[in-house]
Amino acid sequence: MYPEIEPYDQGMLDVGDGNRVYWEVCGNPYGKPVVFLHGGPGGGCSPVQRRLFDPSAYRIVLFDQRGCGRSVPHMSDPGADLSANTTWHLVSDIEKIREHLGVDRWQVFGGSWGSTLALAYAQSHPERVTEMVLRGVFLLRRKELDWYYGGGAGFLFPERWDLVAALAPDGDVIGTYARLLNDPDPTVHGPAAVAWSVWEGSTITLLERPEVVAAHADPRYALAFARIENHYFHHRGWLEEGQLLRDVGRLAGIPAVIVQGRYDVATPAVSAWELHRAWPGSELVVVPDAGHAFDEPGIRRALLNATDRFRPER
Repeated sequence: MYPEIEPYDQGMLDVGDGNRVYWEVCGNPYGKPVVFLHGGPGGGCSPVQRRLFDPSAYRIVLFDQRGCGRSVPHMSDPGADLSANTTWHLVSDIEKIREHLGVDRWQVFGGSWGSTLALAYAQSHPERVTEMVLRGVFLLRRKELDWYYGGGAGFLFPERWDLVAALAPDGDVIGTYARLLNDPDPTVHGPAAVAWSVWEGSTITLLERPEVVAAHADPRYALAFARIENHYFHHRGWLEEGQLLRDVGRLAGIPAVIVQGRYDVATPAVSAWELHRAWPGSELVVVPDAGHAFDEPGIRRALLNATDRFRPER
């Protein structure tokens, strides 16, 4: 990837509802604007994600979505409220950041849940989008949630799935965890958060990586990650079933590259394929030896190829 860089500007933006969102800008102040939308929801940004873009060509905007990362309040804090944390609040936050930074139009880059949010944003504000780069497409449909939290993916990772399912003996993992994660007792919500988060950390790479699993097992990270993610999935993202696929026509004329790992267990390739098939002009790149994570070697190369293709002339 491109060399490590530090932000030249950063801050906390009051987006309303008692929330302040952390944002940062890296790269070339006069470069082509691009906004990076992280996954989860609840995952937050990391410095390595800045390195997916040529810093001499791009004005790179990253931010931590409500409730996670450096944004406040953090969803691991006692009494933190999720009622004003929905897909449409985040779409509004993206627009507030764009206006705050004086950006007219920008490239939208999103992976995993970030691809969901990117599609929701672009379909709401297509006039603000120059191109899209999506990775590990997640359309937040019932069949996708049923696969990952209904036991389908557990056929591949039975020893990991048993740790999740043990806390939901009725089989309703998303519904049961919604109750457990919002229980005020740390002896209840703590183990549930770690079980939920470690399930994802164990299954997002083609080969399990201990450092990724350990990061997902950190209690503070796990609690915010699990609470936010479960909240979104429990409410189906405040989307109608199939809405993002149904409304893909709103993106007509926007160039797009979709990067998908063939062996992605968290967001299987069927969603990327169905999105590509419904979106004339989109390009689908299937990486044959990769899972879900953006830093798998083949996925990383494909993402860099996409952002390099869309960068302006130096």
